[in-house]
Formats: sequence, structure tokens, C-alpha cells
Amino acid sequence: MRLEGSACRLTVIVGERDQYHHRPLFTEIVHRAKQAGLGGASIFRGLEGFGASSLIHTGHLWHLSDDLPIAIIIVDAEPKIRDFLQALDDLVTGGLVITDRVQVRRYLPGPAPTGGPTRS
Repeated sequence: MRLEGSACRLTVIVGERDQYHHRPLFTEIVHRAKQAGLGGASIFRGLEGFGASSLIHTGHLWHLSDDLPIAIIIVDAEPKIRDFLQALDDLVTGGLVITDRVQVRRYLPGPAPTGGPTRS
């Protein structure tokens, strides 16, 4: 897939412990994004944060939390992101869902890996 120019970024922020049918919610979102044919998804684990509950979740050694913030970022054409938002309505019951317009400068598949870990 090649993507350049105007696009839409979808950011979903949920808690690490959030589940969907006994599976991590962030995993379910990524798998559904793949099924929907979106260009790609990345998951980032936060070090510290708070949300609507105002409870601070932190990954500091002296105060480990098992519910750190997780951000899932997906970038694709705006109509595809808009369609995917409907799937998120069933999944995300608490958290933050953000869309914003972005300019993609380069999105190309990299060379096939040789040896070592494989990408899936």
C-alpha cells in the first residue's frame, strides 16, 4: 500500500486492562483494523496518565500500575477511517477516540526482512 498526501489519523486511548470478550481491547482494535483493510496500526504503551476517572496510572518502579494508558494509532484515507469509527462504537465503552487530518509524507512498505525476527 502506498499513502501520501491528505489522510486521517485515528487515535484511540484505552486502559491496558480494558477487555473485549476476554481479550485485550487494544488487540481487538488492531485485528479489526486489519480486517477492515486499513493501512496499518501501531500500539504505544504510556508511562503515566489519567483520564475521566482522574486516577493517575503510572509505570514507575515504586508504584507499578497494571492499567497503563494504551494508544492505538491508525492512519488512512478519511472515508476508511470514518467507516471504521462505526466498529469502534461497539468496542470502546470508555476511553478517548480522536480523529485529525494529517499530511503523509511517506508511507511505503520496507524491504522484506532477512533473517532474525519476522514481521507479521
